[in-house]
Parts: sequence; structure tokens; C-alpha cells
Amino acid sequence: MLSIEHLTHSYAKGVTALSDVSLTVENGMFGLLGPNGAGKSTLMRCIATLQTPTSGKIHFNALDVVKEPEMLRAQLGYLPQDFGVYPRVSAREMLDQMAVLKGISNPRQRKEVVEGLLNQVNLWAVRNKALAGYSGGMRQRFGIAQALIGDPKLIIVDEPTAGLDPEERNRFLNLLADIGQDVVIILSTHIVEDVADLCPRMAILANGKIIERGAPADLMERLKGKIWRKAVSKAELEELRAHASVISTRLFAGTTIVSVLADASPGPGFAASEGGLEEVYFTAITQSKRAA
Repeated sequence: MLSIEHLTHSYAKGVTALSDVSLTVENGMFGLLGPNGAGKSTLMRCIATLQTPTSGKIHFNALDVVKEPEMLRAQLGYLPQDFGVYPRVSAREMLDQMAVLKGISNPRQRKEVVEGLLNQVNLWAVRNKALAGYSGGMRQRFGIAQALIGDPKLIIVDEPTAGLDPEERNRFLNLLADIGQDVVIILSTHIVEDVADLCPRMAILANGKIIERGAPADLMERLKGKIWRKAVSKAELEELRAHASVISTRLFAGTTIVSVLADASPGPGFAASEGGLEEVYFTAITQSKRAA
């Protein structure tokens, strides 16, 4: 279990990226949702011991992560948002070198680990191809392969599906789902569908603070009967913003569809809509902005 208590991190010139963040993450997949700039990557880097928080505590089981970062790294698999590779090296060679760095010194054991991971992430057929020739999805699958070296008990993936086409996104998410429930997996993303598809527990981070948390099904149930939609003109939209709780707008076939949070119909032409996880996300972000 991962426990985060009152974590705060500030950068130079007084920029606060995290403010009093507390979370408990049990085994299985946990989704951390938030817009770009919310502080997700800073939180992931603090958990991964790549930077020391200004204040607060992080424990993984009985281990004090802040005081004993090297002990955590032995149990950690990390796929950052951006990761570099040697472009002319093959996936097999790169994984072999990373396995050495992870402490797998026995050549036979290392060969078994590398070949097993290449098969697991469906890269065996291109194992000898230079990484420079990999597509974005193939690179991400290689990224999760390196994160799985050494059977980690804590796995962090930061914005793993950003920029992937739908087919590669599905392949990558299926791969994450197959990893199992015996480890802690944190999926940090701004893509609501990734969390909806995979995570039985989640939290929403905005402006460095946790603004919502819980099981997606429970959070969606709270909004049941409270989301109303209507196609509106630009003038109607501005009028609605003045007196209704508009949580999102989107274009559909050239028409603006507005979503409003209300206990009863906010006016003529509105139809009740099932509140999905996207509505949970937009509601939390909108209410956070208004409270700021």
C-alpha cells in the first residue's frame, strides 16, 4: 500500500506545484486525473524519488520513501511522460542493459527476463529493430517493458496514452490491465477514458490539490439526475453562463452542446443526461475554479 500524507512541493520563485496532498493507494490500478499543469508529474516524480518534496511523508508499505529512496527504487517500475532511448540500439539490447542496471547479473536469467518481457508487450517480432524505427505505440510498450524489469511492486505510468492512435491505445491499456492486482499501479493522465476503462479507484488533482476521490461508479452515481444538456447558440451560451452552472461545452455537427449541473431542469429544451466520468471530471474542475 502507498500512503501519501500532507505532501507539499514548491519550486523556485515560490511556485507551489503540490499543496497538502494526501492519498492512500492500495494494490491494483489507481487513476490520477487532472489537466495539464495540475501537478500530476510533480507528484509522480516525488513518489518515484526523482525529487524530494518540500514537506510531507510518503510510505510504501513499511518503507519511508523520502528517507530511504534507494530501497524504494529496488521495488519501482516507472514509465515517465517523456523518456529517452538510444535510437540505434535494438529493444532486446536496451532491455538487456537495463536489466543489468536493475541488478540481474546472471546472463541466463537476464535472457529469460528480457525475452519474457518482449513477448509480454508483443514486441518479440521487432526485438532486433532499432528503437528509432518504433512507432509511438511501440515505444510506449517498450517503456512498460523496461518498467516491469525486476518484478516491481509499485508501477507508475505518467500520461502513457497521450498521442497514441485508438488501436495502440487499446493495446496499451489491455497490457496494463493484464499486469495484475498484486502490485500498486498508478495511472496518471488527463484522458478521462483511460481511467474509466481501467481504474476501480481514482482521484482528481487540480492546482496541486486533490479535489475529488473515490470509486468512479460512486462518483458518477452522485451526479445521477443532475446533468442536463441542450444545443444552444453562442448568445444563449453566454446567457446560461450568467445564471446556470455550466460544466462543459462541446461542438457536435457544428452545434454547441452545453452541459449544466442542476437539481432540476434549468429551462426549456434541456434533456436529462446520464452523468459519466467525464461529467464528474468537469464538475470537479469547474467547482474548484469557482472556489479559488
